[in-house]
Amino acid sequence: MENKHALAGIGVMVTNEKSEVLLGLRHSSHGAGEWSFPGGKIDLGETMEETAKRETKEETNLEIFDLELISLTNELRYLKDGKQFVVVGFKANTYRGELKLTNPERFHEWRWFPLNNLPKPLFEGTELMIKNYLAHKIYQPE
Repeated sequence: MENKHALAGIGVMVTNEKSEVLLGLRHSSHGAGEWSFPGGKIDLGETMEETAKRETKEETNLEIFDLELISLTNELRYLKDGKQFVVVGFKANTYRGELKLTNPERFHEWRWFPLNNLPKPLFEGTELMIKNYLAHKIYQPE
């Protein structure tokens, strides 16, 4: 039997001056058709903050600053695909740069949304991060 382990990833809630959050419409095999925050897997030897900054820059062209830990989640929705992620969620309170679609093989588009009017369906990690953020709790067991 193959030995499988959960993977560690990062999600980043980037907010603008209108308190809207940045979401991308995914079309990669993992979460296709779902809206998600920027993020991805932690590279070996990389800190969580470095991953948050690298992934956000790679996917959106935005440089992020003033990171705040807002969430820790355990994604189970994709177990059928053989994937489980423990996701550390950060909120980027400051950013600079021009928003661009820099990773078209993974995303169709990026758009800003108010927290009270989010598109559906949401990527599981993003949905759980928002739930934790709105409840003012880092972690909520399922």
